[in-house]
Amino acid sequence: MGQQGVVDIRGGAGGNIAAETVARAAPDGYSVFMGFSTVLTANPSLYKLPFDMEKDLQPVTLLATAQYILVMHPSVQANNVKELVALLKAKPRSLNCASAGVGSPLHLACELFQKRAGVELVHIPYKGGGPAAAAVLAGEAQVLFGSVASSLPHVKSGRLKALATTGARRSKVAPDLPTMIEVGFKDFDVSTWYSFMVPRGTAAAIVSRVHDETVKAVGRPDVQQLMAPQGLDPETSTPEALAARIRAESKVWAEVIRSAGIKAD
Repeated sequence: MGQQGVVDIRGGAGGNIAAETVARAAPDGYSVFMGFSTVLTANPSLYKLPFDMEKDLQPVTLLATAQYILVMHPSVQANNVKELVALLKAKPRSLNCASAGVGSPLHLACELFQKRAGVELVHIPYKGGGPAAAAVLAGEAQVLFGSVASSLPHVKSGRLKALATTGARRSKVAPDLPTMIEVGFKDFDVSTWYSFMVPRGTAAAIVSRVHDETVKAVGRPDVQQLMAPQGLDPETSTPEALAARIRAESKVWAEVIRSAGIKAD
């Protein structure tokens, strides 16, 4: 775009600090938020925010998606999702589900699974996805909704057992695994996704320019080659489609968070 870009890392509060920084920025197109899925859809139900995630940020486009994979320690006596559900119904709370922390995408996926399957797991929060995966590899926890990219090498080596992926379609890197939808969980589409958001009130012409340039960039082969090893599928959208996705997923996570009584750390 003929401009030098500066990446401003604003960690903390589950992504809320970064989102608020852009929400309160001038709506001139020079401040763009790299919106992570659960920051936009789950955080409004997890935190008391000093701003309105939906009203103060304006969608531009989706950038990429990455689904999860349901894996288990090999000691678990189940070879598919149906057998896992049967095991948990016979022995409630007999298995630990590891996550990257309370309110993290891995935690929310675990809670949604319990809600839809009518089963109970013991949630064990760890300080990040890496420690959560290490706990399952060690047998400290038995179940994990993990990253496809980081989990598959352990599945191939036999250190983890894979049951299903969580996207609307089969994973390109694990096409032999069924989706949760295929094994009977209607509307179980749990994916991490990234998007661009700008401050509300940004002029339509600016939003259109940022959108068009981003779509062009995401379509470049070199960009897609960088995404692939991270398990990311390039995917863009219209601002309207992104807004609809945020609204739909916000409703799902609000109900999961309410029914499970999840409180952010």
